[in-house]
Amino acid sequence: MAKTSLASLLARVGLDWFILALLAMIGLAKIWPEPGIQGGPLSVPALANYGVSLIFFFYGLKLNFGQLRDGLRNYRLHLVIHFTTFVLFPVVVLTVRSLFLTPDTELLWLGVFYVAALPSTVSSSVVMVSIAAGNIPAAIFNASISSLIGVFITPLWMSFLLASTNGHYDLAGVIGKLTLQVIVPVVLGLLLNQRLGWLAARNKSALRYFDQIIILLIVYTAFCESFSRHSFEKISAGDLLWLAGLMLGLFFLMFGIITILSRLLKFSREDRITALFCGSKKSLVQGSVMANVLFPGTIAGVVLLPIMIYHALQLIVASGIAQSMAHRQVEKTKVIQE
Repeated sequence: MAKTSLASLLARVGLDWFILALLAMIGLAKIWPEPGIQGGPLSVPALANYGVSLIFFFYGLKLNFGQLRDGLRNYRLHLVIHFTTFVLFPVVVLTVRSLFLTPDTELLWLGVFYVAALPSTVSSSVVMVSIAAGNIPAAIFNASISSLIGVFITPLWMSFLLASTNGHYDLAGVIGKLTLQVIVPVVLGLLLNQRLGWLAARNKSALRYFDQIIILLIVYTAFCESFSRHSFEKISAGDLLWLAGLMLGLFFLMFGIITILSRLLKFSREDRITALFCGSKKSLVQGSVMANVLFPGTIAGVVLLPIMIYHALQLIVASGIAQSMAHRQVEKTKVIQE
């Protein structure tokens, strides 16, 4: 009974087993990094790479052309979400970065900018929109399109920093690898939707757990490599607290900007909710996948720290906001009925 109550309490504040498992993977990588840095076709890194393609194949299998076609109609909402996700986020972080960048925090700032350049989440955005009674079809459409756009936009944004840091950045090669690993499986799944889409719908919970296990493997391998190269030696507990505060501030800043834009454009309540939750969130799935392609293994773990912190904070904060919005709507409905 106590176990059930604890699980319910953690879920209420946005903490679930996955966030705790992410922390466990970091600890495991610290004390046992060898499996995460070994090569071979059946090594942990290789299995994680195969799993990524399966994640996006099943993701495409859950989509259908009808959903994508119908979603194109609400173009103003889509523009706000993607403008916020892929333009405002990076511009805001670049501006702040130039004011506070130091040699000791350069890698962390690279990770912060990486968060800003990432696409929106898929499943958690839709869940939050659903809880707050927003426009669910629009949320599904925008979260889906955001993941595909991110394959091209995220590497493009990262090229500005990585090219200046490393002197060489193969943008075409990076996009090519991500296309093979992400776009091709999604398209294949989409083409098979009419025949096999029922499988994905029937096994939705199992596929969600599969996604999370693969992400845990990716995080483990990234941190194994970073720990083995002593990449965290310059990062203190104070740096982590500073990073958490920065991620929380970034979330609320973007949430506020989207609120203002939605009101100026006179969005309906449902569309405003969708804009808020789809435009302010960032994808740990895409972040983990792209990190393997964009960054050397020596720094991948450090660069992933900001998106892991942002992921945890966005779930906790967004969950509370979504439940508050749902409660206010219920109370408003009661007043109208009375």
